[in-house]
Amino acid sequence: MAINTDKNSYTVIFAAVMVVIVGSILAFMSSSLKDRITENERFEKQQNILYAMGVNDNVDEGSVNFVSTDKVEGEFKNYIKEQLIIEGDKITENDEAYLIDMKKQMAISGKGETPKLPLMIGEKDGKKYYIIPMYGKGLWDAIWGFIALDDKMVVQGVYFDHKGETPGLGANIKQRYFMDDFTGESILKGTEYAGIAVAKGNNDPLNNTKDDNEVDALAGATITGNGVSAMIKESLNLYKDYLQTVSAK
Repeated sequence: MAINTDKNSYTVIFAAVMVVIVGSILAFMSSSLKDRITENERFEKQQNILYAMGVNDNVDEGSVNFVSTDKVEGEFKNYIKEQLIIEGDKITENDEAYLIDMKKQMAISGKGETPKLPLMIGEKDGKKYYIIPMYGKGLWDAIWGFIALDDKMVVQGVYFDHKGETPGLGANIKQRYFMDDFTGESILKGTEYAGIAVAKGNNDPLNNTKDDNEVDALAGATITGNGVSAMIKESLNLYKDYLQTVSAK
């Protein structure tokens, strides 16, 4: 008996069968690749943290090259000497603190509850680096990154990334020339916490002035720049009490 493929019922049944088949294939692939995806996410965080403290494979002034995935785990263990979880007045050591989701912790803080804040302490060339994760909102979607500070609260490096900022405009927050501008800036103004603003018209396009708590804004990306400013200020504000104890030593 021939099947009448012109009937609406055939179309509905065929579509349903295809949805089940494709869904099953995707579920199987997701399940089988779960460990690999988790591993890649771990490597990416390690690469980003190391980049913020100046450990990378950059070969020229414009490149942004991470430590390769086959080396990053060893380099992470080599440079990151301590990982802390700051929970109110309680500070504990945890070798997987860097895996804590900063987005969730900032949401917890926004509800008035106590977040678990990860902080990595690195060492390079005999110098300590305090590396802090950040999370915020750009023009279209999430932005995030890491900032490395010395014990005087001067920025030693940053790494920024985004989910959906405009190519050639807001997406340039992850370009080398923008990230490098933050190095040497202080998050303090005198002895008070101030953060760092991405400012239009700060009359310092080459970023030679390092005591103004500002870097030059990206052309055509005002909202993204404002998002970076807010991300730095709001994220670091959660760590203010701890950072004050570091800078007071």
